[in-house]
Amino acid sequence: MGATPIPDLDVIIIGAGLSGMYQLYRLRELGLRVRVLEAGTNVGGTWYWNRYPGARFDSESYSYGYSFSKELLQEWDWSEHFAGQPETLRYCNYVADKFDLRRDIQFESRVKAAHYEEESRSWTITLEDGSRFNSRFLITAIGPLSTPTLPRIEGLGDFKGASFHTARWPKEPVDFTGKRVAVIGTGATGIQTIQTIAGQVGHLTVFQRTANWAAPLHNGKIDAETQKKIKAGYPEIFARCQETFACFVHTPDTRGAFEVSDEEREANYERLYGERGFGIWQGNFKDILIDRKANATISDFVARKIRQRVKNPEVAEKLIPKNHGFGTRRLPLETFYFEVYNQGNVELVDIKETPIERITQAGIKTSAKEFEFDIIIYATGFDALTGSFDKIDFRGVNDARLKEKWKHGPQTYLGIMVHEFPNMMMLMGPHTALGNIPRSIEYSVDWVTGLVRFAYDNKLTRLEATTAGVDSWTDHVKTLGVGLLSNEIDSWMTGINSNVEGKQTRIIARYSGSAPAYRARCDEVAAKGYDELRLG
Repeated sequence: MGATPIPDLDVIIIGAGLSGMYQLYRLRELGLRVRVLEAGTNVGGTWYWNRYPGARFDSESYSYGYSFSKELLQEWDWSEHFAGQPETLRYCNYVADKFDLRRDIQFESRVKAAHYEEESRSWTITLEDGSRFNSRFLITAIGPLSTPTLPRIEGLGDFKGASFHTARWPKEPVDFTGKRVAVIGTGATGIQTIQTIAGQVGHLTVFQRTANWAAPLHNGKIDAETQKKIKAGYPEIFARCQETFACFVHTPDTRGAFEVSDEEREANYERLYGERGFGIWQGNFKDILIDRKANATISDFVARKIRQRVKNPEVAEKLIPKNHGFGTRRLPLETFYFEVYNQGNVELVDIKETPIERITQAGIKTSAKEFEFDIIIYATGFDALTGSFDKIDFRGVNDARLKEKWKHGPQTYLGIMVHEFPNMMMLMGPHTALGNIPRSIEYSVDWVTGLVRFAYDNKLTRLEATTAGVDSWTDHVKTLGVGLLSNEIDSWMTGINSNVEGKQTRIIARYSGSAPAYRARCDEVAAKGYDELRLG
């Protein structure tokens, strides 16, 4: 490495979720000295922290697991079409054991700061306990949805009963039997929690600020015959994921909503509503997410379904979104969520009509009344995309602060690198193709591994994105967002979080182009010897 000092480690990875585990596996193949720093007590990332009742993914299980090891694919049996959190966490532990990953992972190690040292061309990482590490390269695997947010409500600490955020759920089971329970929030986690505990509680009160569209998951067990077909069909499954817009097994319809008759359109919606998974969102007519009139047809269809499923017309109307069209926010999938509101022990409170004034010692006080509870559940989501970066004091060249650099929205090169932050690469960072996350993770990890290999093969100690590269990619991401109905809606996908200071202005916070196009652009950069980077 010439005269440049040799750091203690070649690479530090922050996070031992799906990204961090696979990145460790790939860098080990290069023979590098790697350390993973993980805040939790075990591997799993999202599946370690999110233990709330009903947590499960909504990608088909067989499209979600890692694809890099044929042996792993044949050894592991998914029990359901959409696996729940306990099974997915077991899978993460199985992978860690199979590839002996834990020997290079340091648990209970929350990163407080990461500072670039120009003289040594390395990163100094400081943990909350004060211990320090030094490495040539820094790779963040901290996830787009990993920093939970609590609501900005007075009295959060006053409640005398038990209270939990869904993303910081206790490891021990919570007994809901006969309890008076409140759930604040009706996003994906709220919906999964509500439908799971409604049959166990004494009484459930749901506090809804924004109604969300949701569609049936249609989960089911995987029988032995289907298991055989899945294992024989893995090459085709993953090839399909490579071809589709967001790496799901669902392919968008090539027709527009008005290129068919009213009867055919209705029949198509009915078919998709009855099928498993994201087909109704990812496999629907090509224009439902960009054309208001087309979107109105699917929104009207799903609204009618909600009215059919919820017996009380007033409650049904409260559950039908009025401020955004179907699919323009991240779509939760459910099993019997809407039927929950037909139970006598479930009450829906619209907090736009009667706002929450404060949390009290006994429960929750709205403008209309005070409720008493034994348990309060905060299903209030995450400080998405940039929140996990804001929690760490990242400083680059000349003490440049990442949080300051991104205060008006993220600026990245390929969603992987940032100008003035040399030798730092982000997995699943802002402006990266997301979609079916493990498929995107594997590509990003492989690309970053290729870049690190290139650096060592060519005795490079400094890799940095240029201003021009960042400006070009950030502009490209913004251009891709033009015309999408989702970018006209307040949601985590547009950088909005009313519970986080400074996140009340919409930004283009995510890459909204196709995954194949994203991979093609990144492949082009690699094929040209990474000449768009400043190398030294």
